[in-house]
Amino acid sequence: MSALQIKKGSTSHSAYNLRPNFSDVQEQHTLAVLVENEPGVLARVIGLFSGRGYNIESLTVAEVDHTGKLSRITIVTTGTPQVIEQIKAQLGRIVSVRDVHDLTVEGRSIERELAMLKVQGTGEKRVEALRIGEIFRANVVDSTLGSFVFEITGAPEKIDAFADLMRPLGLVEIARTGVAALSRGELAAQG
Repeated sequence: MSALQIKKGSTSHSAYNLRPNFSDVQEQHTLAVLVENEPGVLARVIGLFSGRGYNIESLTVAEVDHTGKLSRITIVTTGTPQVIEQIKAQLGRIVSVRDVHDLTVEGRSIERELAMLKVQGTGEKRVEALRIGEIFRANVVDSTLGSFVFEITGAPEKIDAFADLMRPLGLVEIARTGVAALSRGELAAQG
């Protein structure tokens, strides 16, 4: 048997099979992108995702340095590890991008989101919705005889859980800001 033939029961392949093993596992990553605050930057970042068929789960953007004219874009996306690496590399090639951090792999981070939920209901359903709102530390920011609006902040999972409990109680509308995230500790991403 030659050295290039595969041995029976062996897990190794031919020396000519140089293709690395790629993972098909989808992972969710939170990326913090520091960009120059100028017209068209957000469109170029979004264009990178849409042009290559990458999905954006959440997107937030705001100016973080008025004098330096810098904005921070926080993107939550899903893909295989290889796709995530491609996204980071391609983001880094955009001229107006100053820095790209993958908060998911760089260590511990804090993620928060704000949501407003409109709930319609009377009687027991209204009382139950208000009780659950209190447990979740949601604030009532608007109230009428037939509905009210909750404001809640927290991790995306907390908002999902609150919305799931409100659906049978009369949830009619929800607005979410998307994830804002920062690294914990001294090695935090700039911006």
